Amino acid sequence: MALNLREAAKRPERFTGGHRLCAGCGASVTVRAVLKALKPEDKAVIGAATGCLEVSSFLYPYTAWKDSFIHNAFENAGATISGVEAAYRVLKKKGKIDDTYKFIAFGGDGGTYDIGIQSLSGAMERGHDMVYVCYDNGAYMNTGIQRSSATPKYANTTTSPAGKVVPGKQQFRKDLTQVMAAHNIPYVAQTAPFGNFSDIYQKAEKAIYTEGPAFLNVFTPCPRGWRYDTPKLMEIIKLAIDTCYWPLYEVENGKWRLTYKPKKKLPIEDFLRPQGRFKHLFKPENQHLIEDLQKEIDRRWEMLLERCGE
Repeated sequence: MALNLREAAKRPERFTGGHRLCAGCGASVTVRAVLKALKPEDKAVIGAATGCLEVSSFLYPYTAWKDSFIHNAFENAGATISGVEAAYRVLKKKGKIDDTYKFIAFGGDGGTYDIGIQSLSGAMERGHDMVYVCYDNGAYMNTGIQRSSATPKYANTTTSPAGKVVPGKQQFRKDLTQVMAAHNIPYVAQTAPFGNFSDIYQKAEKAIYTEGPAFLNVFTPCPRGWRYDTPKLMEIIKLAIDTCYWPLYEVENGKWRLTYKPKKKLPIEDFLRPQGRFKHLFKPENQHLIEDLQKEIDRRWEMLLERCGE
């Protein structure tokens, strides 16, 4: 499934401009990249949990979505799209629908890692032919930058403020991609929109056109919550990948495969430094906190390499 950039560029946009997402936000980039993997002749039903993407792309009667779109509550994205997929199969069997539809849910980390994990897990376990895409921006950005279980350790958020007593969030982030791999579904992948977008495009295509449930976890920076200069979106993504904070890999029918290995693994402080949410870590008295993060990043990276047979 090699990426043909020229062919992909000619495909019609299914997520249009005119939405209200912030400048420098990774969510619109993620959505456009995933939807480019849909074949032009196929139709889609898109679901989105409450969050930045939903409130910024669908303000009745205006919508940025070219396909059928359903907004549902924080906790219901997996359940909603799995229900629509089940109804489609029945209608298709009865000959009432001829078109080919694909079913895709989008949710932020708050609506995926935390509030929505019960319906997501249920949809995956039941085996619905659908894709769930988490656009992971590492906090509840839409409601005020509160910490989520995807928030990195020591990040400064409104509910884990960095101060003299507590230096930000106190827990390491949940590894949801591996949690989903443990569901033994046909396809799970961790990706990001970077470079020529071949990684995210190929994984989205696999997810959409692999029969059964699939899950994509996509690294999606947020300038508002992470406090970086908006033009640095792609730089932040590349640093996350090259420091191995956000490894790129896939689990296809139980087989783990690394899809990108940095030629030179960068120190985690290169990823932290451009982000205002970590500025307190660069005070002399907090150097040991960066070392703590580096140790955990290294541990997780080595475990992943072993699983992928590297």
